[in-house]
Amino acid sequence: MSADSNCERIVHNPKRTDPLICELTVLWEKSVRESHLFLTDVDIDDLRPFVRTGLYEMPHLILAKEGDEIVGFMGIAGDQIEMLFLAQEYCAKGIGKELVRVAIDKYRIRKVDVNEQNPKASGFYKHLGFEVFERTDYDEQGMAFPILKMHINS
Repeated sequence: MSADSNCERIVHNPKRTDPLICELTVLWEKSVRESHLFLTDVDIDDLRPFVRTGLYEMPHLILAKEGDEIVGFMGIAGDQIEMLFLAQEYCAKGIGKELVRVAIDKYRIRKVDVNEQNPKASGFYKHLGFEVFERTDYDEQGMAFPILKMHINS
C-alpha cells in the first residue's frame, strides 16, 4: 500500500459469502444514491439483482478495508474495471486511486465504462490518465443511460 492511502489493506478475491455480498450490495446502493443522481428508486431496484449477480460472478473482486470495515470494492473482468464503489465518507482520500493502481499494476486492466451522467467518475478516471474512446447511448441493460468507454495506454 502506498503511504497516501487511508486504507489499511486491500483484500483480493475474498470468499463470496451471502453476508459479504449483502454488505457490498448495501455499500453499492449508498454509493450510487450519492453519485448517480440520474437514477430513480425504481432504476436502483432494477439494478440491484444485476449487481448481486455480478458480485458473485466477477472474476476478481477486490475490497478496500479500514480496520474491519469494508469502505470500497472493485470488480475486474478481463482487462476492464467493471465496478468500483466507495463509501461516500471515504471518497477523495486516495482509496479509489489505490484500487485503480492495483487494477492496473496487478490485473493489467486497460478499460473502464463510466455513466456519462456521472461526471465525477469520468473526471476521476481522466485524472488517472484514462481517455474516452467511445460513447454509447445505452447501458448494458439497454437503458437510456449513455456510457463513456475509457482506456489507458500506460
